Amino acid sequence: MTHVALIVLGQHSVPLARHIMTALPESTLYGLANRTADVDVHFTNFSDTLRELFSNNTPIIGICAAGILIRVLAPLLTDKWCEPPVLAVAEDGSVVVPLLGGLHGVNDLARQVAEVLHVAPAITTTGDIRFRTALLAPPAGYHLANPDHAKTFIADVLAGASVQLIGEARWLRESQLPITPDGSLTIQITERAVTPTQDCLVYHPRTVSIGICPNPGGGSDRAEAINGVQHILTHADLAPASIVGIFALDSAADDPILPAIAQALNVPARFFAYPDIAPVLQQHFLPASDYHPTSIASALALTAAGTMSQLIPIPSPLDSAPYAYGVALAPLPIDPQTIGRGRGWLAIVGTGPGSAHWMSPEVKDILQAATDWVGYRTYLDLAEPLRTEQHRHEFDNREELGRAYMALDLAAEGRAVALVSSGDPGIYAMAAAVFEVIEREDKPAWRGIEIQVCPGISAMQAAAAQVGSPLGHDFCAISLSDILKPWSIIEQRIAAAAQADFVLAFYNPVSKQRTWQLHKAREILLQWRSPHTPVILARNLGRPGQAVTVQRLDQLTPADADMRTIILVGSSQTRIIQRDDGKNWVYTPRHYDESKKAGEVGRTSA
Repeated sequence: MTHVALIVLGQHSVPLARHIMTALPESTLYGLANRTADVDVHFTNFSDTLRELFSNNTPIIGICAAGILIRVLAPLLTDKWCEPPVLAVAEDGSVVVPLLGGLHGVNDLARQVAEVLHVAPAITTTGDIRFRTALLAPPAGYHLANPDHAKTFIADVLAGASVQLIGEARWLRESQLPITPDGSLTIQITERAVTPTQDCLVYHPRTVSIGICPNPGGGSDRAEAINGVQHILTHADLAPASIVGIFALDSAADDPILPAIAQALNVPARFFAYPDIAPVLQQHFLPASDYHPTSIASALALTAAGTMSQLIPIPSPLDSAPYAYGVALAPLPIDPQTIGRGRGWLAIVGTGPGSAHWMSPEVKDILQAATDWVGYRTYLDLAEPLRTEQHRHEFDNREELGRAYMALDLAAEGRAVALVSSGDPGIYAMAAAVFEVIEREDKPAWRGIEIQVCPGISAMQAAAAQVGSPLGHDFCAISLSDILKPWSIIEQRIAAAAQADFVLAFYNPVSKQRTWQLHKAREILLQWRSPHTPVILARNLGRPGQAVTVQRLDQLTPADADMRTIILVGSSQTRIIQRDDGKNWVYTPRHYDESKKAGEVGRTSA
């Protein structure tokens, strides 16, 4: 069972939830804000939280009435094959009711919870009760090839038909199915590509490993490489569902064709270091100073499949083919995540200015898919409600390059890493730091990392949205921090932007050690801008204590800002519209009218 979310609505349920969690170490306790304490994550909207967890395929245990869970999730119930386990537990722990996710182990989860509570689970699935197994939901490592036949098959068994078992699967042998040597129905366990029938359920065990080694001078044609694997499967009569993964040396981790092959087969790509396969090479192949790619590919497959595995004969590809292959068969299903290492990836994400509502769905998905989060502790705190079992690596605000180094090194180990920035990661944030470190070091281990930059709402966008559209025409952004560039350069840029009549967005305007830069920036601007130029100061955007004010340029002082403030300074065209509620709209027209002066005021209703 993957990570589980327990949801409680009151403090009375917290001790029961913590007791259940003793049997579910990979779980998180969600509690209603202002009504619960000693929980892992607080939420304010029960329906939104429940639906988001369900949509992310997170198993859910609600310590509440079953009806509440049903009513909230009902609009999302479209495909039983995709539903995560959902079960309700009575507030006093007396009843455990599996509701949804019968095809993804909800009954097993119910038994786990019921056991720790010393009650009987309220399981109503007839086949599960009678046979103590779910034929439609085989355990991890097995794939049901013909689920469309299963409903009739199960009905026939419930009506008294016996079952003949061909192949070996402990979970079926230990069930209470009516298994006999001459059963009228058949269950077949095989890695071979067979054609299922209505009276024969076919399960493919994930026992086949494929080793891949590039052929020197063999080219790199993606379609040819994928066709080569498909040809091997056809020749060996192997079912694609039995393939557990493709395996290569870590020196090939940056080969872009390997992920394409893995994607075509819908399996992971995993990697070994050469010393990992050396014992198998020495045991199974003639000693050689330089092993042939086919020998290396075969050793990769055997290493992945483990002891007691055996090679499956396949046609030898030409030396001009892009890759050499090896195929091995394991005696039992393999979990690829426990073998070798994956191709690490690094996502540099922007969480937006602060509010979870400003975080993109892409960023949320990546944060939840990652194994590790790296970032400045304040930024990690903003994303904390989404964290489940991810490892958190905290840094001080000034340790930007240190964050980049760690994120790259973790990804090079095969981990899935999210490097967290607030706002947009490409605007005065961590994306540039990562690429700076890559260019500076050029470490071979980093070359196989998949890197992506995931944008977020920038602070200047969020600030502008609070007051209207001050960035409606040409604008630029300048950081007033002189830590990474000299003040002389900053002065030049402020003067140039002021002369060019850009709207300006000032990042990092004031800190405890830097107070004079903002005063100096105002002096430069006043050489070119009217004292009445609108200035927007936005502090703690999207966070508690958010404050957005509009004032004139000649009123701006360092006391008005800090490092949590973004400042927007209008151009000569930026206008203010007074509202009847005493607040202001600020906008910069898309057309340029030199007869208009900055800060001229119009009126509108609120």
